[in-house]
Amino acid sequence: MNEYVGIDIGGTKIEAVLVDERNTVLNTCRIPARPGAQNVLDDVIGITRRLGGEPVAVGVGLPGQVDSVTGVVRDIVNLDIVKLELGREASKALGIPVQVENDVNAAALGAVALIDDQVSAGDTVVFLNFGTGLAAGVVRDGHVERGYSGSYGEIGHIPVDPNKFLCNCGQRGCLETVTSGGSVAKLWPGQPPLPDLIEKAKAGEPRAMEVYGIVQHGLADTIQVVGQAYDPKLIVLGGGMAKTGRPLLDMIVEEMRRREETSHFITSLHLPERLRLAPVEQPIGAIGAALAAPRD
Repeated sequence: MNEYVGIDIGGTKIEAVLVDERNTVLNTCRIPARPGAQNVLDDVIGITRRLGGEPVAVGVGLPGQVDSVTGVVRDIVNLDIVKLELGREASKALGIPVQVENDVNAAALGAVALIDDQVSAGDTVVFLNFGTGLAAGVVRDGHVERGYSGSYGEIGHIPVDPNKFLCNCGQRGCLETVTSGGSVAKLWPGQPPLPDLIEKAKAGEPRAMEVYGIVQHGLADTIQVVGQAYDPKLIVLGGGMAKTGRPLLDMIVEEMRRREETSHFITSLHLPERLRLAPVEQPIGAIGAALAAPRD
């Protein structure tokens, strides 16, 4: 039975898995991420060898501009990478094919695999990554949707939030400015931010209630954008904020139910019923990267 390696590269850590053809995890490894193109290349090679086994292919998920055809990655600010021909160089060193994929797309594949019992052939599933930023990975009939320019799923930069906070992209009012983990930490610098915000808001603290309302409204807007633009069977909530668990889900559903009270159209979409929490206790990104590895 063939074995595959999946590697999830973040700004602070690299997580890798060795899986078989049934996506059963045979081994795992985690190391700190090191900035610099050569370091990232060396770490991809090193962690693959450390996992052991006899992998026939490798998949790597990472942020930045990723060309999944050429294996070239660009502009990964947190890792100090301007350009790296990761696919070609890692494949040459390891002697096996290496597929490079956007990290959110990889996580989307991993999430679908881990909730496989709820997904049928032909279904569309959207994975929402509430991390430092906000982005969506769209999986249709088991395959990642990419679009024309590589910006498919960049819903975090849709400028619809009425607060009009300045976004790093240069626009104002982007969804990312009120719904990402990074933005919530700025709006409510608690420890950890979202659980603390929810607790304080439920206790009636005025400023917490104000921020809670801002974030809740943005989260519901995000779900509506996804529901109406992609019409997926499931919307899976992932990323760092998803570790909040059920309170995050409740926060969104509460606002969606409010909107349903005044709109038959919103009620007819049944969006709350489509929401799922990603199994964040599992290495979703690395498993998804393994699924992205070339398979005969």
